[in-house]
Amino acid sequence: MSVWQIVLILLGVLLNGLNSSMIAVALVPIGEYYHVSTWATAWLVSGLYLATSVAQPIMGRLADLLGAKRIFCAGLVVVAIAGLGANVAPQIGWLVAARVLLGIGTSAAYPAALAMVRRHSASNSKGGISSSTILGALTIAGQVCTALGPSLGGFLISLHGWQTIFLVNIPLAGFCLIGTIFSLPGDDRSTMSSSITIMKTLDIAGMVLFSAMIIMLLLVLMNLQFGISWLPLGIACASGALLVWRELHCASPFIDLRMLAANKGQAMTYLRYALTYLVFYSIFYGFSQWLEQGRGLDPVQAGLVMLPIAMVGALCAAMVTRMRRVWLMLIAGTSLMLISTSSMQLFYASIPVLALVAIAAIMGIPNGFNNLGNQNALYMQAPAEQMGAAAGLLRTSQYIGAILAASLITLSFTPRATDTGLHHLSLVLIVVSVVLLIITLSDKGLRSLVLGQSDKNKETTVNAIGLERGEKQHVTN
Repeated sequence: MSVWQIVLILLGVLLNGLNSSMIAVALVPIGEYYHVSTWATAWLVSGLYLATSVAQPIMGRLADLLGAKRIFCAGLVVVAIAGLGANVAPQIGWLVAARVLLGIGTSAAYPAALAMVRRHSASNSKGGISSSTILGALTIAGQVCTALGPSLGGFLISLHGWQTIFLVNIPLAGFCLIGTIFSLPGDDRSTMSSSITIMKTLDIAGMVLFSAMIIMLLLVLMNLQFGISWLPLGIACASGALLVWRELHCASPFIDLRMLAANKGQAMTYLRYALTYLVFYSIFYGFSQWLEQGRGLDPVQAGLVMLPIAMVGALCAAMVTRMRRVWLMLIAGTSLMLISTSSMQLFYASIPVLALVAIAAIMGIPNGFNNLGNQNALYMQAPAEQMGAAAGLLRTSQYIGAILAASLITLSFTPRATDTGLHHLSLVLIVVSVVLLIITLSDKGLRSLVLGQSDKNKETTVNAIGLERGEKQHVTN
């Protein structure tokens, strides 16, 4: 692949992380524009991650069945449409729908990009830029994108309001689409499948049940201040039970429960990953809202204060790659997470901005340890023939953590972000960090996971995929 082709792939992939991170500083202005509370704006976060958690596995299969370039381009078209729709949304509900559409569109890029890179690596023996170099570029670009997202979002908002963070998708997606059509090689039509084959390989029922369970659970969690919503809770439980039955009897399940049951260590990795991202996204989105409503900063200032969180996380991740013991990575990461969540108790409206920046840098340190540690653990725990499905489940657990974080922020910041609400959020995150530390310390299987010095190819792959792409240290593919 040429440098220009790699740039096009990078741009398409980064649209997901960019939209995930820019929204962090736009939630308050959007709430003020539509005159809605944090309960409503939280769906802007949950909607995108719910759509991504369901759409990304689908897009991955469609890329294999219909052609990676075709799916890559289709996703870019959807992104442009979503960007336009968000700018004319008359109500918050329409804006949430645009974010859902944005999640679907941006979900296509990453699996399609990997499929194109894999095909290039298998068919090209003339040298050029290696696939590992391309994966490394995706990793680094994703980290930088997450770090700069809030600052870029704040800058765009200062130009022409919150609508600008959606409007920017149109020229970016259009530029990438035109370049992709004329520059990237076409798909191999001999490998494309019929629509009947496609429908047989997609677990539509499992996806519907998973979505219903998550949506109903969100309704329950976001309305806890008014009491337990028994009807949504009942639907969530019923959907969950049917989902378990369906996935255990499906030849190609959306969530492979049999694989999880057969590998307890792998299942624990998914649990750690979900809890890790519950804390990360609670800080990422909750901190930004408090900076604007509680501390009184504008979106540009809030974005700059948040910059150290992702930037320091990226730097730490680069240094952590030298560590060999996965258990030590995770112990260090969860211990530092406990310190960072405890530091949120120091936040008050009167705290100096420089102190906020310093604490934000501390809060970014655990991300590199935990992210790379869990990715390495999964790489060593999952059977080679199931690595694709295992990686898909890891991303699903990340999105579940993000969705739960949105619910937690809503409960803490109703009707607006205050010092008290932030301290309540901090207490919950401290408890989660303690639980995560106990789980990690008690998992004896982790102690045997040591990155081998002789397996250079495996180590390179781990380091390439271990850092968070596009979203992020997020706002996370």
